[in-house]
Amino acid sequence: SDDGGSELTLYGLVEAARFARHWLPFCRENRLAVRCPEAFFRSGGGGGSFDEVKMMYESMKRRVERAVEGGWVTNVQDFTKEEREAFRKWTAGFKRDEHPPVVQVLLEVGKNVDISGCPMPNLVYVSREKSCTYPHQFKAGALNTLMRVSGIMTNAPFILTLDCDMYCNDPQAPQRALCYLLNSEEVASRLAYVQFSINFQRLDRDDIYGNELKRVLQINPLGMDGVRGPDYFGSGCFFARRSLSGGPPLSPSQVNLTDRFPVNSSISCEEALRNAHQVASCAFEQDTEWGSQMGFRYGSLVEDFFTSYCLQCEGWESVFCNPPRPAFLGDAPITLHDALSQIKRWTVGNMEVIFSKYCPLKFGTRTAPLLTSMCFAYYALWGIWCIPMVTYAFLPQIALLHGVALFPKVSDPWFYIYAYIFLAAYAQDALEFLMAGGTIQRWWNDQRIWMIRGVTCHPFGIIEFLLKRTGISNFGFNITSKVMEDEQSKRYTEGIMDFGVASPFFVSLGTIAIVNLIAFLMGLVKTLREEIIIEVMFLQLFLSGFLVVNSWPVYEAMLLRRDGGRMPWKVSIISIFLTGILYYASYFVFNI
Repeated sequence: SDDGGSELTLYGLVEAARFARHWLPFCRENRLAVRCPEAFFRSGGGGGSFDEVKMMYESMKRRVERAVEGGWVTNVQDFTKEEREAFRKWTAGFKRDEHPPVVQVLLEVGKNVDISGCPMPNLVYVSREKSCTYPHQFKAGALNTLMRVSGIMTNAPFILTLDCDMYCNDPQAPQRALCYLLNSEEVASRLAYVQFSINFQRLDRDDIYGNELKRVLQINPLGMDGVRGPDYFGSGCFFARRSLSGGPPLSPSQVNLTDRFPVNSSISCEEALRNAHQVASCAFEQDTEWGSQMGFRYGSLVEDFFTSYCLQCEGWESVFCNPPRPAFLGDAPITLHDALSQIKRWTVGNMEVIFSKYCPLKFGTRTAPLLTSMCFAYYALWGIWCIPMVTYAFLPQIALLHGVALFPKVSDPWFYIYAYIFLAAYAQDALEFLMAGGTIQRWWNDQRIWMIRGVTCHPFGIIEFLLKRTGISNFGFNITSKVMEDEQSKRYTEGIMDFGVASPFFVSLGTIAIVNLIAFLMGLVKTLREEIIIEVMFLQLFLSGFLVVNSWPVYEAMLLRRDGGRMPWKVSIISIFLTGILYYASYFVFNI
């Protein structure tokens, strides 16, 4: 699916289809587990006609890169008649958000073969129609278009969804999924999808941005397997087509697991292409159940979470598959701003679910098991963490500056309850993280990024949702950048945080870092001068010191670094200014 409607994407697929005639036999000949050529050649693998195939791949890359740099396709004369006809659709009036549907068959089973004579798989380019007069429903709309087009052409009973920045790392992944989807009729009749764990390639050694999302993508799904199964992660998932066709699961006696829903005609015949263009049009979904009762669900920016939640409320179940060899690998954001922007979008989408008629606390508890609805409610309320996080990031520290105690003193029995909760929570968190294969350093970075999210992307996500909800502003779907620039990539590999963007996220983060540093230093000074009693202010002093330790990368970016990832001076000045305003405003609260 090319939701941007770019002829350059079609050109890239044409070149990839030609290269695949040589690449697939090479994979079979050498029994390659990594079928992505970029990843394979980057790993330095070898075997068979390695050098020849690598030269072909590099040549293909250069042609595509030249086309991208030039902005148009020049060697159209080298294409087939059908391919040239497809490129003619890119006329002067063809725009990213205003263009007709494009469905082009590039490879077809039974028609195209590789150099060894084996049949090639189907490969179809799809760019749905876009019009300013119709809502396009973001990723969910694109997935539903793909589902309808594939239904016209092959109607295969199982569907794999995979993001464009991911690739299959294990050729046995489809077999693993089919072991569940073709299990006994009793199990398969209610199984909607098999969700594989999502793993990322080229993470820095200590995962400074917490991109691994170990709890969300690995630990929690294991627990959700004990109820109706995990939520859909948006990629690396095999769906049973019937689960997206609307309605609850069928009884085991109504399900025929050997039914392949065959389509007898060629996928490149005139009738199939005409029907495919029809179902890829903007108007096709009007007055239908697509997006509400069928397909991937509309109404939230997190269409993956919302779709899986609706399916489980209908009675469907899911399975989490986490094999030793990661089935799918993808790219993660390499800058802090991109990582936080991604979480902010998820926060907005989750809030859309919690404040809809499908709220897990109301609708979910009536239609799904209590534990299942509570699991989905936990994710939907993810952004609410910002309320205690922001409170604990500011209030105790400001009170410390004014000599006001908020917590029990050390000799008070209640002190031990606070200490126990803090130590027990962190000990449990670290233990779960380590048992899931993490390291101490990664755990430390993970808890730090958890706090950073709580005072940046979560509150900003809630604000964005409220502005959208009240009609003041309407934000769209922000695509997370996964492009790796050389300097940013180098800093990321070295484990250095990137603050090089003048972002409101960093204003909030910088203000909190400054407030905690001042509170901690002033608290120490007042303790040494015996202006305050350490026994009374210990918890507030400890909290400030703990946040100062976690904020060390922020202080480095503000004061010590001179590279492109340092904190912009404008952000630092605004943070200092806001700190001053906050202090003087709090003076009237604590002293009047």
